Amino acid sequence: MAADALGVRERAVWRWLAAAEQDAAAAAAPGERDRYHGRFTVTAEVRALLGLWRGNVAAVHRELTARAARGEGDPPPSIPTLHRAIRRDLTPGERAGLAGGEREARKHDVFLARPRGWRNQVWEADHVQAPVLVDVEGRARRPWVTWFVDCASNTIMGVAVTPGHPSRESVLAALRAAVLREEPFGPQGGLPEKVRVDRGRDFLSRTVTAAFNALDVTVEDLPAYTPHLKGTVQGLNRAVESMFLAALPGYVRQPRLGRRRTRPKDEVLLDFEDFTTRLLDWVAWWNTSHHPGPLKGRSPLQVWEADSTPLREIDADALWTFTPEDDSRVRVLSTKGIRFRNRDYVGAWMTGRTGERVRVRFMPHHDHRIEAFDASTGRYLGPAEVTGQASPEQISAVRVVRAARGRRLRKDLAAAQQERYAAQARPGRPERLKTLTAQEAGRELAEEKVVDLSRLALPDLIPPAAPPAGWRTPPSLAARTRRAPADTSTADEPPRSGTAGAPGPGAAANADTSAGGEPW
Repeated sequence: MAADALGVRERAVWRWLAAAEQDAAAAAAPGERDRYHGRFTVTAEVRALLGLWRGNVAAVHRELTARAARGEGDPPPSIPTLHRAIRRDLTPGERAGLAGGEREARKHDVFLARPRGWRNQVWEADHVQAPVLVDVEGRARRPWVTWFVDCASNTIMGVAVTPGHPSRESVLAALRAAVLREEPFGPQGGLPEKVRVDRGRDFLSRTVTAAFNALDVTVEDLPAYTPHLKGTVQGLNRAVESMFLAALPGYVRQPRLGRRRTRPKDEVLLDFEDFTTRLLDWVAWWNTSHHPGPLKGRSPLQVWEADSTPLREIDADALWTFTPEDDSRVRVLSTKGIRFRNRDYVGAWMTGRTGERVRVRFMPHHDHRIEAFDASTGRYLGPAEVTGQASPEQISAVRVVRAARGRRLRKDLAAAQQERYAAQARPGRPERLKTLTAQEAGRELAEEKVVDLSRLALPDLIPPAAPPAGWRTPPSLAARTRRAPADTSTADEPPRSGTAGAPGPGAAANADTSAGGEPW
């Protein structure tokens, strides 16, 4: 009844009564602990323990109790009091950061919105791995998407899809699609003034940096782990998953029912070509038919085209001069074409140009085509294709053979190096399974010793002894033998040719050679 009348819990009333029995001054103002021992506040020690135990308040209370038992501090308050102090003294962002790290703490921050500016003022670029399994030549892979987004209109300027991990070639392909305004890339395009990236090694590689410098584009390298500084492309990464990728077969983030996946096991995956086609169709829908809220009922492409800011455009042929990679070597055009990486490349423009000095630019990982330029003037000459290129059937057969050989090698290595250990329920040293006897160990060490000695053998260290005088030895081998001792006799040596006890038919020839005649 007293607790209900005072609006507190019954435990609080019993705690006040216990405090009044110990200290008569506490009976004058029950519940006001500030007057006799002060209110508990979160200290630096409590913050450190919260970070150590990932926000587990019960574990922090146990640690404080153990330290007090060892005489390393005062006894902690009750767990409810500790909870109230943490909620009172720490902000939601601090509590989330101590429990889950900086990324969780950032969810409680307030971010300022940049002014939109004008078209092609700032682009943002990023790699994102699609959470969808795609059939890539018989193997299930998660492709990567590289794209450039205009911050003023949310228009996707260019996109490139890579079956494996992206590289600088992915950045150059997406950049070329973003800059060109011809089909199939769309009406959007032109050169930006600035591109924001987040310290990606592909975007900051030497080749990509040289391309941006040649195109007079400023690259803003943002600090690491600051995705909010390029929120336009990060919002696109989230939107493509929830609006498009989540409905595709092979989506890997399906909800679970207990331990079972809701995605069927016999699901047919999309092949890489079909996935790329669908993604490009979605990009076209995003640019032309989607109406984001900040654009006030207009599509991104409508906002981009309504902007009257002049564009900096570049010709498609001239773009090859800046974007591919240059190996800084001068080559001579021969009758077989251009020799590049142990391959011959030819083009129709090479007719009548044998002997000219050229330089080569190439797209990384695209070794089927190179671009040739005049070594002295830098003028673009034309493309060149590799000669003797294998058919798709041959390439597929080679890949199958290589894959089988790799699997066999990995299996052999795993069988030779794999070690198994016994399960243990008590502390102790790990116990290897597959017992090895002392005799087996000695045999293996002896075999390895023999192998090592055979590797160190020097067969030419001691030259062989000279052959008997009756042997027909070529002069080139006789010069590499050591001299026989003076008292060495060959009387007991059996003849090496002819019948027993008679000189062979080559004896005369050998005699002629010793007398100065030509060896036969």
